[in-house]
Amino acid sequence: MELIRGLHNLRPRHHGCVATIGAFDGVHLGHQAVIAHLLEQAREFGLPSLIIVFEPLPREYFAPLEAPARLMSFAEKFRALEALGVDRLLRIRFNRALRGMSAQRFIDDIFVAGLGVRYIVLGDDFRFGVGRQGDIDFIKQQGKHYGYEAVSTPTVELDGERVSSTRIRSALEDADFATAEALLGRPYSISGRVVVGRQLGRDLGAPTANLDLRRLRAPLSGVYAVEVSGAGLQNAPGVANVGVRPTVNDSIEANLEVHVLDRELNLYGRRIEVTFRHKLRDEIKFDSIDELRMNIARDLNNARAWFQGAAPE
Repeated sequence: MELIRGLHNLRPRHHGCVATIGAFDGVHLGHQAVIAHLLEQAREFGLPSLIIVFEPLPREYFAPLEAPARLMSFAEKFRALEALGVDRLLRIRFNRALRGMSAQRFIDDIFVAGLGVRYIVLGDDFRFGVGRQGDIDFIKQQGKHYGYEAVSTPTVELDGERVSSTRIRSALEDADFATAEALLGRPYSISGRVVVGRQLGRDLGAPTANLDLRRLRAPLSGVYAVEVSGAGLQNAPGVANVGVRPTVNDSIEANLEVHVLDRELNLYGRRIEVTFRHKLRDEIKFDSIDELRMNIARDLNNARAWFQGAAPE
């Protein structure tokens, strides 16, 4: 899949496509329905399929500390869309200029002049332009003038409720991984490259791999039984802590530390995927490092017990 980094990198060869636009956070079943229609129409028109996304997400731009936690980083999103067979991804920087762009100018400059769209597929709740003035009806109306078609896809529901990123976040907060998996169409995981941390885990009896989450907040928090894949591992049982390490420092940036059970590994610089299976406990700020060390040992035993189907301590 080709990544087009900004409107300034559009070239004449990018003119003519079937396009959609949205956040696509999580690439869940609702997103997959939009993309399936996108790919179908791209084949019919004999044109490349293209998805437009914003970085940062608009809600992160307006209120970064209050914005919903991302289900996936941009890199994870890229790989998920690539796996579905999308041809091109246009990443547009959301900034002051884009914030003030009218819906009309967005269509004129991006959809028409920049991309030469022939067909646009949208989710039924998409809005755009300053003040969120643009919607599917406006896009359809403009299509009559510019000669493109536009359709909205119907809402995808599960158990009578809309499939949405918000619903997935709620399921993750409740550690309801079965519901999250049903909404996503796959188990929930976080992937990333292992970076050098403070290397305290080894002193605490549980050396950890620290993942660069590339986000301020994670959609879940606590200690979990997980499975680790990548770097030669395949669903290896482990324990992960997701949060802000409240016992160690007062950072507000989310981090993920994972310990692979009963194995000595050097994962620095490698890319791994951590799949969440069961919540062991909430993140707690302990009074001392010794108390933290004892609870980490308990976490490891509880994770082993869960993977073996036994009751935790």
